[in-house]
Amino acid sequence: MDKLAIADLIEEKYQVLFDWLNQQPAENWETGPEGKWTTSQHILHLVNSLQLLNNALSYPRFFLKYKFGLSNRPSRSYEEVVKKYQDKLVENLDKSIEFNKDLKSPLLKDKPRLMTRLQIQHKKLQYKTRKISDVNLDTLVIPHPLMGKMTVRELIMWAAYHTEHHTTILKNLY
Repeated sequence: MDKLAIADLIEEKYQVLFDWLNQQPAENWETGPEGKWTTSQHILHLVNSLQLLNNALSYPRFFLKYKFGLSNRPSRSYEEVVKKYQDKLVENLDKSIEFNKDLKSPLLKDKPRLMTRLQIQHKKLQYKTRKISDVNLDTLVIPHPLMGKMTVRELIMWAAYHTEHHTTILKNLY
């Protein structure tokens, strides 16, 4: 997938999430089914994920190359990234639960600040996606906690899908 299409996909996935969030009653922010995340925890998780990715993309390219190496294969397609993520979630359910067990539950008073952070972080990712070279998208790798090393292109496509994944979960909760 070309980088402009990826940036558009990010916008599309976040617009669906923001539209859904704007239609929800305030009481849904801090509540969720027993043993499941609240809406606020899903949003905090997305903010944290985006911020980590944006921070990694802010490092000089030589640092990423030195720290994580270069890809030894072509980038996967969006569909392949989604499939691999879904498979890894099923295979590592315990690991993903453990990784996110201490996620705080933001209060309703935190919603405007958290929504602003989410908006800023998703716009930053779109900007960075448009600006990075195709060579760097396909040769630089960054580790994902569940999926291992991924090219930057794959990681950005994953970030778009990650939003859809959590939006779908939220829609199914309410």
